[in-house]
Amino acid sequence: MSGQLGQLFSVVPFAMILHLAGWTPAFLTLAGISALALVLVLVLLQDHPPGHAVPEPSSGLRATGVSLSHAWRQPGTRLGLWSHFTVQFSGTVFAMTWGYPFLISAQGLDTPTVSGLMTLYVAAAIAAGPLMGSFVARHPLRRSTMVLLISGATAAAWAAVLLIPGRSPLWLLAGLVVVLAIGGPGSMIGFDFARTFNPAHRIGTATGIVNVGGFIAALMAIYLIGLVLDVLYATGFSRGELYGLEPFRIALSVQFLLLGGGAGAILVIRRKVRRQMAAQGVVVPPLLAALAEQRRLSAERRRTP
Repeated sequence: MSGQLGQLFSVVPFAMILHLAGWTPAFLTLAGISALALVLVLVLLQDHPPGHAVPEPSSGLRATGVSLSHAWRQPGTRLGLWSHFTVQFSGTVFAMTWGYPFLISAQGLDTPTVSGLMTLYVAAAIAAGPLMGSFVARHPLRRSTMVLLISGATAAAWAAVLLIPGRSPLWLLAGLVVVLAIGGPGSMIGFDFARTFNPAHRIGTATGIVNVGGFIAALMAIYLIGLVLDVLYATGFSRGELYGLEPFRIALSVQFLLLGGGAGAILVIRRKVRRQMAAQGVVVPPLLAALAEQRRLSAERRRTP
């Protein structure tokens, strides 16, 4: 959720400069701010608190490589990576790139309606964040199940929108937006995997590995969707309409490949994680058995005077 809010508040000023001054000044401003941030980090950021002795250097390429290797060999880190990969990308692709032309050109919505849907996206992500955190805190052994449920809901929402004949009703598009928004805070579960399965001194490295997952998937999806649209346009399938409904149906379907591949990787890595947990004495019961036990305990509490 915090990442999506950061994207929102960084894109809005950029868009304002773009509309007021054009592409070149907008990107020059962006580059200048990035350079300023680099200078401020080099000047102001310190490796140790003021007044404390400077620690012996323990970094370097070799130490960094060892830390990365250890973090990567931990199955829990890879489970976090694939969780972030699978859950985060579709919402990012929709909000940052292809959602606006899809809603405007393919679905025929006007600009105020699309703006309302984008606002709904942000509001739904904010609302889902605390609920997701509460679930993870109460059911830490079911985090991967939640990731798979969100992935399945994302696939189902896209399938409903892309398979329905003609343009989708507004309520269905709103439902799609809400499901995609949930993927933002849902992807944070990946970072919780990194925290759980790595020692404190390696959490930063593991978190960095997890963080690249969703953005690699988003870049892949953005590129593939654009490539498919271009190919359909060049071959005449689009009938001269680059952003038409039918071309978008095909192009946006490439997301199912990433969703399916990511879910498959989660299932494979989850088995390794659970074997590791079992060796440490932590056994994850089957979901149906856990639900039955929860119902039994709830019934006993109700019967207790």
